[in-house]
Amino acid sequence: MSTPYDDQLEELRAGYQAQLARIGELQNRMREVTGTATAKAQAMKVTVGPQGELLSVEFPTGAYRGMAPKELADLIVKTVQEARGKATEALAEVMTPHLPKGMDAGRLLRGAAGVEELMSSEPGMPDAVREYVDRGRAV
Repeated sequence: MSTPYDDQLEELRAGYQAQLARIGELQNRMREVTGTATAKAQAMKVTVGPQGELLSVEFPTGAYRGMAPKELADLIVKTVQEARGKATEALAEVMTPHLPKGMDAGRLLRGAAGVEELMSSEPGMPDAVREYVDRGRAV
């Protein structure tokens, strides 16, 4: 014998399964994000992954050969930082549609978002569950 809640539970279960699938797709897209930066005079080109990990370093021209070690080291750091910034921007672009309205994905990824931006004061739940919690009965 079914109860009045069976349809609502099935609806919740289906919504949960759909959300799991969307999260899996989002994770795949996030893993594919890269950021690439090319230094002045094409002295070097770097590509980083979604978490800023260095994936490749290229020297398309011989421009680096005439640089002092400190100059080359500074160029490497600056170029990697630029690539990381681009990766963060790309990751934020992928994440934004999946975050609550008003949440800044860039601030979240840079660790600059406060807890009040990350968590709602009220937990999200379907109307039927909210009604049950608030009034002790189904809609």
